[in-house]
Amino acid sequence: MKRTKQHRKPDAILCSDFHLREDTPVCRTDDYQMVQWKKVEFIRHLQMKYDCGVYHAGDLFHHWKPSPNLLSKAILLLPQKFHTIYGQHDLPQHNFELRHKSGIHTLQVDGTLEVLDECHWGQEPEEYSMRFAAGTPYTRDMLVWHKMTYQGKKLWPGQTDPTASKLLKKYPQFDLIVTGDNHKPFVEEYEGRLLVNPGSMMRSTADQIDHTPRVYLWYADTNTVKPVYLPIEQDVISREHIDRTGKRDDRIDAFISKLDNDWEAEMSFTENLERFAKTNQVRQSVMDIVYKSIES
Repeated sequence: MKRTKQHRKPDAILCSDFHLREDTPVCRTDDYQMVQWKKVEFIRHLQMKYDCGVYHAGDLFHHWKPSPNLLSKAILLLPQKFHTIYGQHDLPQHNFELRHKSGIHTLQVDGTLEVLDECHWGQEPEEYSMRFAAGTPYTRDMLVWHKMTYQGKKLWPGQTDPTASKLLKKYPQFDLIVTGDNHKPFVEEYEGRLLVNPGSMMRSTADQIDHTPRVYLWYADTNTVKPVYLPIEQDVISREHIDRTGKRDDRIDAFISKLDNDWEAEMSFTENLERFAKTNQVRQSVMDIVYKSIES
């Protein structure tokens, strides 16, 4: 990633996947709501400092139907000149045709934000291109897209999403592509063109313990970016729920293993169950509940 001089004024702030919410992810041990708005305010002050547009690549809310309280906070605290698109979390039933029911639509009507014409979740760019002049002699074609993409190895077995490199090669008409959905931040460059995946604003799962949330400052003249890291607290991510789940899964696996060893096809289900109870000394009170469930 090319470096830029500290004193230069950026033309845009690039971000994605705020997932604003009122509940607390199971992995968090702090005041999650306070922390998320603290980060939004940090970006708001950054926008005020540089007086440039903020371009957000989808999933502003964690659920398409935010509460009145969440909407009110968004109206008060979202940065000025905020542009976004619809991610799947922003859409009722993940259906773009139902977008008028969403919280983002409410904020658009209110004037809090601007919804870009494309490229929302589930869509593909065609003739769309946002011409970005930025008051400079340089003109850039920019695409903001809620599209899963990645670098390196596939994120899960059988993944069919394209890599960032393939997207840059497939859409040479764009100088800058800003993507959302993948919560891991990265920048891909190909022949002087960029794909920027800002990643999630918050750490909401235990596997994000080493994630460093950020936004990117974009400079139109050189088509380069610079990360600005958001403030985070240490030791607020817990794995305790995963450890509990792991122990529970181990018990279930052991139970199934015993069933596999003791089960006989020639015996009825009830007979096999009784045999299992005797072999493993299951209390009668437990078996009474099991039998009651079978009969109901």
